[in-house]
Amino acid sequence: MTPAFLDLRRKSLLRGTTLVLGSLAAAFLLAHFPANRPTLLILIPTATALAGGYETLRCVQRRWSLYHAGVMFALYMDIMAIAMILFLLLYPFMPWVTPHS
Repeated sequence: MTPAFLDLRRKSLLRGTTLVLGSLAAAFLLAHFPANRPTLLILIPTATALAGGYETLRCVQRRWSLYHAGVMFALYMDIMAIAMILFLLLYPFMPWVTPHS
């Protein structure tokens, strides 16, 4: 018998949030922030964060409630985390953004 957190057939807000925040931490470690070296390994945390965002999206209910509002806030957090991961992925490949000294 598996715990509810690991059962992929059941909706889990905790699993989605954990995937997104864990992949954000992994992206920071892979990018060596603030040095931001270019690496395509950040595609793995990007895919994991997108999967976590989908898992959070599955928890949205049809009728409005405080739980629904909390899920919406979690979705906004997921979008911000995915944007930060994409920034860490794409910024080192854009040398024209930073001035050359």
